[in-house]
Amino acid sequence: MERPLEFIAGPLRRRGPRIAIQGLLWIVLNPFKRSDRMSRMFRAVPIAVMLAAALVVSLHGQQGQPPQTPARPSGDEQGFRFKSGVELINVTATVSDVSGRFVSGLRPEDFVVYEDNQPVQVTHFSAERVPVSLGIALDTSGSMAGEKIQAAQSALDRFLFDLLDRQDEIFLYRFSNDPVLLQSWTTDRPLLSRAIGRVVPNGGTAMYDTVAEAIPLAQRGQHLKKALVVISDGNDTASRTSIVEVKQLIRESEVLVYAIGIDGNGETTTARTPPPRLPFPIPLPFPGSGRGGRRPGGWPQPPIGGGGGGWPRSSTPNDDRVNVVALRDMTDDSGGRTEIVRDPRDLNPATANIADELSKQYYLGYPSTGKKDGRWHSIRVELRNGNYRVRARRGYVAS
Repeated sequence: MERPLEFIAGPLRRRGPRIAIQGLLWIVLNPFKRSDRMSRMFRAVPIAVMLAAALVVSLHGQQGQPPQTPARPSGDEQGFRFKSGVELINVTATVSDVSGRFVSGLRPEDFVVYEDNQPVQVTHFSAERVPVSLGIALDTSGSMAGEKIQAAQSALDRFLFDLLDRQDEIFLYRFSNDPVLLQSWTTDRPLLSRAIGRVVPNGGTAMYDTVAEAIPLAQRGQHLKKALVVISDGNDTASRTSIVEVKQLIRESEVLVYAIGIDGNGETTTARTPPPRLPFPIPLPFPGSGRGGRRPGGWPQPPIGGGGGGWPRSSTPNDDRVNVVALRDMTDDSGGRTEIVRDPRDLNPATANIADELSKQYYLGYPSTGKKDGRWHSIRVELRNGNYRVRARRGYVAS
C-alpha cells in the first residue's frame, strides 16, 4: 500500500494540494489512459482513500517547508545607519510654516544640509512615520503635589494610549531627590499607566541626574528614532551632574529631547498679592491700560499663551520656579524643543503637540566623513523655500 500511495502522492506533493486533487481526478475520470500497472493499483486502493492520502501528504509537505521571512522594514527604519560599511549621520527635521503648522509633502531636493559649513549630499530620506524609542522623565518633587501631578498623570495616560503608536517602546523615570527607573523598555501601556499612577510627590529635584541616566538608555532603544520627554515644574536642586555635563551627553547622542516646564507657582503668588492702592482722582489714561501697557508695580504685561520664559512675579528668587534656560540648554541642540505652560491643565495639549511632531518629521541621512576626532561638528539644515522654518539637531560629536 505504501508504494502505490507514494507513487501517486510523491510527485503531486511537490505541486501542492490543488494540483494533487486535479491530477487524481484526471486519472479517475480517464480510465482508458491508465496503464495496466496503474489500474491494478487503483483496484487495490479505494479512490476516496487515495484522494485523502494525497491531500494529507501534500499539506504535510507544505508544512515542512520553512516559513517565509517577513519583509524587513524599508530604508526608513533600517537604511539610515550603514550602507556598504559607511556610517551615516542621521538628522531629524521638523518643518513648519509661519503659522507654526507642520509642513508635509517635501522632497529631498527641498533640503540643503551643511556640516561644518560645507554642503553634504543627502543619500537617505524619508517622510514616513516610523516607530519611536521614547523615554519619559516625570518630576515628582514636593512642588508637583496636588493639581500638577494629577494633570501630569492624566496627560501621560492620554499620551500613551491615544497619541503614540502601538509599536513605540517606552521607558519611565521619576525624579525627586534621586532618579528612579520605574519601568524599563516596554510596549505595555497599562503597565506604564499603573507605574505613573503610583507616584507620590516629595523631596527635591534631581533633573540633571535623571537626564544623564536616561540619555544612554534612550540611545540603546531598538528603533531608529529616539526621544526623551522631560516634565518638570522647578529648578534643579539635588543633582550632582552639571548642566554642562548633561548637554555634552545629549550632544554625543541622537536623542531628541523635549521639555515641558510648568511655570505656575509665581502666578499663584501674584494672584494672592493685594492690588496697589490707586490715587484719587484716577489719572487718565489708566495705568497699565492699552496694548503693551505695564501692570501696577512696574511689571510688564504678561505674554499671551505659552513659550517665553515667563514674566517676573516676585523680587525674591524662587528655586521652585522652572529654569527655562536650563531646559532649552538640554533641548535645542538635539532638535527637540522646550514648551512652557502656565496651567497644569495645559499639559494635555503640550504632550499632544509632541506626539504630533514625532509623527510628522523628516529623516535625512548623509555619509559620515569618518573622522573620529572627538570634536563637535556643526549641522545646519536649510530649506529652499524661505517661507518655511526647520528645526534639527545642531551637530554631533564624532566619537
